[in-house]
Amino acid sequence: MGRTRKGRDISGWLVVDKPAGLTSTAVVNKVRWALQAKKAGHAGTLDPDATGVLAVALGEATKTVPYITDALKAYRFVVRLGQATNTDDAEGEVIATSDMRPTDDQIKDALAPFVGDIMQVPPKFSAVKIDGQRAYKLARDGEDVDIAARPLWVEELVMTDRPDADHVELEMICGKGGYVRSIARDLGAALGCHGHVRELRRIWSGPFEVSDGLTFDRIEAMAQTPELDTHLRPIAEGLADLPEVKATPEGAVRMRNGNPGMVLASDVEYGDECWASLDGVPVAVGRYKAGELHPARVFNL
Repeated sequence: MGRTRKGRDISGWLVVDKPAGLTSTAVVNKVRWALQAKKAGHAGTLDPDATGVLAVALGEATKTVPYITDALKAYRFVVRLGQATNTDDAEGEVIATSDMRPTDDQIKDALAPFVGDIMQVPPKFSAVKIDGQRAYKLARDGEDVDIAARPLWVEELVMTDRPDADHVELEMICGKGGYVRSIARDLGAALGCHGHVRELRRIWSGPFEVSDGLTFDRIEAMAQTPELDTHLRPIAEGLADLPEVKATPEGAVRMRNGNPGMVLASDVEYGDECWASLDGVPVAVGRYKAGELHPARVFNL
């Protein structure tokens, strides 16, 4: 018999303004402890030195994590020009240098090929799996890591500041699976001067804004008190990119049992993925077919 997980059956989203120096997993563990929650997970890993939005899902909200993971995200980051590192960020060992520094116009011109559908090679020090093992583990063991390029949608990449000749600040909006470190590395290569990420901050992720995020100090100050519960955001916010349909009471009962249930819909077509609610409470996510929602995920609320 499996061991029963201790904690409260609490569901919703807590938006954290992640500090530098912590893994995303450590943030989730802190939130789970602070809310005494049975179950928690995050939507979209941030590197330990990165800061900004880390959306933590509690309880039934974990069923909506894929929709936030797939959503567009925005990053503000600083690229250090003139140096390449083995990790593509400031934590790594400098492996190449250059005295050449591009002009502002050269940087802006170089950004264009990084917008739209691009192919990106993840950093060698990343969580990408190669033959069942994490790339960062192989890289730390000194193995030559060969990672295949992966498709990435970049909606926008713009220069926002040039504080000095060695640094440029950029903002990027991209889809799932984007590595800012790879952008910095490849931009430096395109400019012929090398580059790596000096600072990185995620400013929004899907519907969640960094201005909504709680700092660790605030989470610790409110830990295990009813006050922290008031900062939980509804499960439905994780479904913001999907259309909503209204379940009938009878349809909701059927869907909660895993069966197709009747819904009232006006803006969806046959086969569309959507979510059903009853009195504002999420019931299920699934496919709309001929007046019914065929559930793929059911919420136990």
